[in-house]
Amino acid sequence: MWSMNENSYYKFTTSMLLVPLFAVLAIWTVFWIEVRFQVNLNYLGVYPRTIKGLAGIGLSPLIHGSLEHLYNNTIPLAILSLAVVYFYKDAALRVFLLGVVCSGALTWVIGRPSYHIGASGLIYALAAFIFFKGVFSKYYRLIALSLGVVFIYGSMLWYIFPIEDGISWEGHLSGFLVGLVLAKVIPTRLPSPQRYQWEKEDFNEDDDPFLKHFDADGNFMETGQEQDPDDKTEIIYHYKKNPKTKD
Repeated sequence: MWSMNENSYYKFTTSMLLVPLFAVLAIWTVFWIEVRFQVNLNYLGVYPRTIKGLAGIGLSPLIHGSLEHLYNNTIPLAILSLAVVYFYKDAALRVFLLGVVCSGALTWVIGRPSYHIGASGLIYALAAFIFFKGVFSKYYRLIALSLGVVFIYGSMLWYIFPIEDGISWEGHLSGFLVGLVLAKVIPTRLPSPQRYQWEKEDFNEDDDPFLKHFDADGNFMETGQEQDPDDKTEIIYHYKKNPKTKD
């Protein structure tokens, strides 16, 4: 893994908002087209182990079955995609592309014979990537991000199991597994944390102006310089008489 200065690496730019904005705009535009022209595009989803279902590998993340389905995917997609772009900017494009393609392909292999639609596979891939990448990196900021993902989206883990009808748990499981693999195989740049002067190997305590105030046991000691008795300063006072007063 490469490293660079921490302050320059974690620098937010408005261009980072383009990725989550584009992703959210894309899924809402497709849903608007379905409502506006009264068409049902579910047939463009992933249909496992069929030739026609292969198209859904790339198209299924754009298609949602209801407004509730669309809304439930919008906020996680926006937050997680922004997190990936901000913390893993050098790997973000690969994570998105491989997350869509690989989760869709795995769903095509293991899924039930039904149309699997929605951006959930990508969302699970992003969440798993962020969590496991932080754990693997052992970098404090990324570990904190991993814990944040667990705190906010930890309940998503249950939906990789068939606990509710009408939900593509195969797509969720596929995204989760793909995110785990991507976190392991995709290299990312890690910023080097800022090191203070006292953390450096060549640090000399005797040269530090602050540590000079303490002895070897850590006790504070006065460091004021004693005045040399031979070094005397003569003070001369000048008085000016007030003309209104008499001697």
